[in-house]
Amino acid sequence: MRIGIDVGGTNTDAVLMDGTTVLAAVKTATTRDVTSGITTALAELKRRRAFDPVAVNAVMIGTTHFINALVEADRLAPTAAVRLGLPSTASLPPMVDWPQRLVDAIAGRAYLCHGGHEFDGRHISELREDEIDRVAEDLDRHSIRSVAISSVFSPVNAEFEQRAAEILTARLPGLAVSLSAEVGRMGLLERENATIINASLRELAGSIVDGLAGALAGAGIRAPLYLSQNDGTLMDVDFARRYPVATFASGPTNSMRGAAFLSGVDTCAVVDVGGTTSDIGVLQNGFPREATTEVSVAGIRTNFRMPDVLSLGIGGGSRVRDDGGTVTVGPDSVGYRLAEEALVFGGSTITATDVAVAAGRARIGDPGLVRQVDGKFAEAALRRIAADIADAIERMRTSPDPLPVVAVGGGSILLPDEFGDAGPVHRPEHFAVANAIGAAIAQIGGEVDRIFPVEPGRRRAVLDDAKQEAVDKAIASGAKPGTVQVVEVDEVPLAYLPGNATRIRVKAVGDLQVEAGRG
Repeated sequence: MRIGIDVGGTNTDAVLMDGTTVLAAVKTATTRDVTSGITTALAELKRRRAFDPVAVNAVMIGTTHFINALVEADRLAPTAAVRLGLPSTASLPPMVDWPQRLVDAIAGRAYLCHGGHEFDGRHISELREDEIDRVAEDLDRHSIRSVAISSVFSPVNAEFEQRAAEILTARLPGLAVSLSAEVGRMGLLERENATIINASLRELAGSIVDGLAGALAGAGIRAPLYLSQNDGTLMDVDFARRYPVATFASGPTNSMRGAAFLSGVDTCAVVDVGGTTSDIGVLQNGFPREATTEVSVAGIRTNFRMPDVLSLGIGGGSRVRDDGGTVTVGPDSVGYRLAEEALVFGGSTITATDVAVAAGRARIGDPGLVRQVDGKFAEAALRRIAADIADAIERMRTSPDPLPVVAVGGGSILLPDEFGDAGPVHRPEHFAVANAIGAAIAQIGGEVDRIFPVEPGRRRAVLDDAKQEAVDKAIASGAKPGTVQVVEVDEVPLAYLPGNATRIRVKAVGDLQVEAGRG
């Protein structure tokens, strides 16, 4: 048995699964501290379907803790960025394009040192250890507790990042170090930004993971805990402590994976309507299509693994207004206060949930409390929602071929039964908790993404080596040998570089290896 939990801005969903069978599913309100909401969800799950906590083999959690902390500029550690690349890169120092409020929130400091590589592994300049020693002294002087180290072309060769980390941690034993080669992809500034964000969240990651583990222990569950990653795969708690940035898009990713599992449609548009936002993404062969360009997070350009998702401020808790004869929906929402503020629950705010009940789309709360909502007003609000979602789906298409639509999330009652040439909207069973199901069925992944020199006649051998490396990474992360498959291969010849340079990206996934008798 597995338990999948997804913590959203409005609701915390939980499912109990035995293999591919959903035994019980619950939807509870997200709490301000989040952890107590998980405790409530687990208790409600047990009330719905009694189970022995010892029989649970694994718990998978998708959480918004870390992305919320960044967006709110809250609970971030004092962080420094150390870039190895002089005499190159000096014109654009670290954090050059960051919003000032986030630089202030992390007490951000930047250091430029010698080092770095060319694309083919040649040194730009040698690492100067005396510079790193001086950085260590300054970090200590300013009470910096976390540091992000980036080096030019470190995905090709990470030796300078690793050596700088050794020097800094030897001088400052309690320092948390994040290396850009382990966080981001090609593209120095974007990779560096992702690494600085990761470093600023390291302390919070420790307390959050401890809190989640405590919630499980309080429920008597001793099974291993995993967190959902941006690409639809899982990471263990030790990995989560080191790479909290890898959880940022786990919510929409879980929903998309859950949608594929529940509907049996593995290539489609997924519309996940929650209480606060609607996330529209595209599934290709059962996995979310990844963004190919840099992704802006809280106003910061990054390039780590993120799904290609379009988010709209439309959800079950969205405020609905009559703005001079024009009906508007969102983008502001009552969020997790839906059960207090919506009309159907005795509140005084007209929300999207209220217009859905008034139009007969759903029975939630007390329908008698929305009798005063004009039918034409409700229908106009629902047409506005349908038009905005249809436009978003159209923007996500990359070919003229019809793209089936799968609707999930508790707020999907707001959607029409059909979208243009896409045909009928698929609403699978358990659609309201697809995100928690996506977490529960997630697999373990491994990825390779770097530039390889491909000599004439060696292309197939280089690709095979990259595939094997991705498979080995998945197994090392906890995938069961024999179940690992390569699900994505992408190669881009870089014509502007000499030596037949080719950027190769390979992703492999496999089923979670659960220890026999562990529970």
